[in-house]
Amino acid sequence: MLRYHTVPVTAFQQNCSIVWCDETRRAAVIDPGGDLPRLLAEVQRLGLALEQIWLTHAHIDHAGGTAQLAREHGLPIVGPHPGDQFWIDALPQQSAMFGFPASETFTPTRWLHDGDRVSIGRCTLQVRHCPGHTPGHVVFFSPEARRAFVGDVLFAGSIGRTDFPGGNHQDLLDAIAQRLWPMGNDVVFIPGHGPESSFGEERKTNPYVRGT
Repeated sequence: MLRYHTVPVTAFQQNCSIVWCDETRRAAVIDPGGDLPRLLAEVQRLGLALEQIWLTHAHIDHAGGTAQLAREHGLPIVGPHPGDQFWIDALPQQSAMFGFPASETFTPTRWLHDGDRVSIGRCTLQVRHCPGHTPGHVVFFSPEARRAFVGDVLFAGSIGRTDFPGGNHQDLLDAIAQRLWPMGNDVVFIPGHGPESSFGEERKTNPYVRGT
């Protein structure tokens, strides 16, 4: 069974999730934007073997610590979609612009596309390409656990910004309607910032997506 523990990191309080297979204790970290010592301390506290890095997209608060973590611990970088290559290339500039510690570019070990799957231990999650916030944004969905890690696509009561380079408001709404809602109203999602919610709750109460 998939389990997870979410740790807010960086000044942006980005929800970095440690996900693991309860049977094997093998783990991946989703969106290690920074505060790596804290993240690694949590991995150790939970008694996990960290084996992979998964990325929803390449904004600095989600991807800023990726290159260092991969290099220092020999971890493969999985994701995001190739549409975010330009954001990866701009990580040094992003870190300077937003006052983050210096960040390095990297080349993902594996790019992700809609319909792909990622696995950790005996747990497999589905990948959905959900552009709009960034062109290469992906989300990770566990049908078994009824959990989705959606990055900055959807929030409790809001949606991701689309005014950054490569953003597109209609693409974001289409991705939510076509890629997220079919997962089911009961699915609980872990957003990139703020509290968890469910797709059903957002369809009823979120003014940005009501009626989609």
